[in-house]
Amino acid sequence: MSAILNPPYVPIPGIFLLLFEVMIEFNKSEWANAEFSQEYIENSDIYIVERRRLLEILRSFYNHFINKKPNIRILDLGCGDGIITHELLKVNNSISATLIDGSEDMLNKARKRLTGFNHTHFIKASFQEIIDKNLVQGNFDFIVSSLAIHHITMDEKEALFRSIYSHLDTDGYFLNIDVVLAPTEALERWYLLLWKEWIDERKTLLKIEGNYFDEIIKRYKLAENKPDTLDAQIEALKYIGFKDVDCFYKYGIFTMYGGKK
Repeated sequence: MSAILNPPYVPIPGIFLLLFEVMIEFNKSEWANAEFSQEYIENSDIYIVERRRLLEILRSFYNHFINKKPNIRILDLGCGDGIITHELLKVNNSISATLIDGSEDMLNKARKRLTGFNHTHFIKASFQEIIDKNLVQGNFDFIVSSLAIHHITMDEKEALFRSIYSHLDTDGYFLNIDVVLAPTEALERWYLLLWKEWIDERKTLLKIEGNYFDEIIKRYKLAENKPDTLDAQIEALKYIGFKDVDCFYKYGIFTMYGGKK
């Protein structure tokens, strides 16, 4: 289990190059498998606790903090099939959106979902490539990510947060929807029980039998999944210089947090 970082948060200089030399390439992960990613998308309302509520809060956040700005530019990191950008375009279809994902299959699904919307741009890149090669150009009013950043280590998260900060306009916001590591094993057992109860409720509602969907719970800390505590990530944002940093939603391991430049 990852260590819990207590404030003040102090990064370890020079560690990032070493980490990049040893990390697993995106194309070796499950998300590079089109069949796996398609199955996850089709059943995301079962897998993700209160997914529809999360999207409602995202739209509310955007309306309250971003939508009054002119010529809005957003960046969607680990965009998947484009669901997050699509939700924002429902609110304001004049947004200029850049979507980044490591999977060409996911980008194709995003392109299909966003057919008919102007000012959308797509980049194939992993988080590691975003950090290492500085692929992102220009600044944005809103940078958002959903259920993707937990795939990288805490040191890589910090490097990504720094990149995000550098590409936000003044008073621009970063928001991340993700799973986090519980601060204690006792809390983790309860949080995973809450998750299982959610999945069981959806299975009952949809008349689905068997324990197939329970496998996702067993995978959340294995292989390429590297969740860190909410406190560690919030402290990292504060250390980098983000303001108004807070947790905007939490249900067990599922959370939404972020801050302002």
